[in-house]
Amino acid sequence: MLFKDVIGQSATKQHLAEMVAQNRLSHALLFLAKEGAGGLPLALAFAQYIVSLPPDAPLVADLFGGMTALAPTPSYIHPDDIAVQPAFQRAAQLIHPDLHFTYPVITTKAGEKPKSIDFIEEWRDFVQSYPYGNAYDWLQSIGAENKQGNITAEECNYLMKALSLKSFESKYKVHLLWMPEYLGKEGNKLLKLIEEPPPNTVFILVAESEEQILPTILSRCQLVRIPALDDADIEEALITRAKAEPATAQQITAICEGNYREALHLLQHADEDWHQLLKEWLNAMLKTGPAAQLKFIEEITKLGREKQKQFLRYFNHLLEQSIRMRVLGEDAVKQGEAEKEFARKLNKISAVSQQQAIIEELDKAAYYIERNAHAKMLFQALTIKLYHIIQNKTLILSE
Repeated sequence: MLFKDVIGQSATKQHLAEMVAQNRLSHALLFLAKEGAGGLPLALAFAQYIVSLPPDAPLVADLFGGMTALAPTPSYIHPDDIAVQPAFQRAAQLIHPDLHFTYPVITTKAGEKPKSIDFIEEWRDFVQSYPYGNAYDWLQSIGAENKQGNITAEECNYLMKALSLKSFESKYKVHLLWMPEYLGKEGNKLLKLIEEPPPNTVFILVAESEEQILPTILSRCQLVRIPALDDADIEEALITRAKAEPATAQQITAICEGNYREALHLLQHADEDWHQLLKEWLNAMLKTGPAAQLKFIEEITKLGREKQKQFLRYFNHLLEQSIRMRVLGEDAVKQGEAEKEFARKLNKISAVSQQQAIIEELDKAAYYIERNAHAKMLFQALTIKLYHIIQNKTLILSE
């Protein structure tokens, strides 16, 4: 994977390239990126780049008793030009002997002590096919179901042994540790190794939550914060990589909040007409009455949890656009005319305070759906709550 294969993040790519060009490469880097921002693919591209750099030429005695290099030490190679190096093909296939990986794994047999290397084939398939996936996606791909993922003490011991060896062919040994949040107290085994690694060893840790990382590990790493993806980058990626229609890509980009994983997930259900379904719900809520409400609830219940969450997210997006339109004007809303018209109508039937209250209720409903709330009861209660918020009644439903 090259830098150009990673969506967006131009500033971070430039920063990483300058580290190598200016010989400021830290021995331990922590890439901190929210889900779907590209922390893992960027770390993979950087790790493959580093391990593919040509080693310095060895020194030999010349005819006059001095020392000279067998060949000139290669000059700086830009990350997007590294593909011509012989080592890159092995690095790109994740089979380079100086490129190592650690990631959460599961126990498949009672009494066994699994290590990352036991799942290396599954790992290669995962990062090739779904590099923007999260830990849940990875664990499900190896059959975790309800099992908890873990980075074990045995993994830490194996890592220390592997990195104590000299590099086979590259200038650097590179170890990519994905999701250090899964390191428990056994992560303290790695402290000395991270703080004082063997020569030319580079650790790249990739995390989503700074708060869940052991402070002792966090303090020993140079932090590289990776921001959420820009809307323009996600929209372009959906069109060019996922082959989405431009109108669909624009709509999905508006509600995925910089998360490309979520954008791909939304694309799978892009054929759903959330706009019409929302119109039916509001009409049932405010005009046509209980019979129409029950019909809507039956319809939404059949969709399943993931689609229910997406529907609520779409409603939230329109409410946010309504507020944006009210405060900044219509030019600030870059949506289709149908969504703009819907946002105008939302502004007519509700004030900002009411819209904010609805957003809070929708967020809570999505949270409860994730935790297997009874769909019919949830949407019946939510319909009543939203009716009273919009009608501005004195009845306020507390927690």
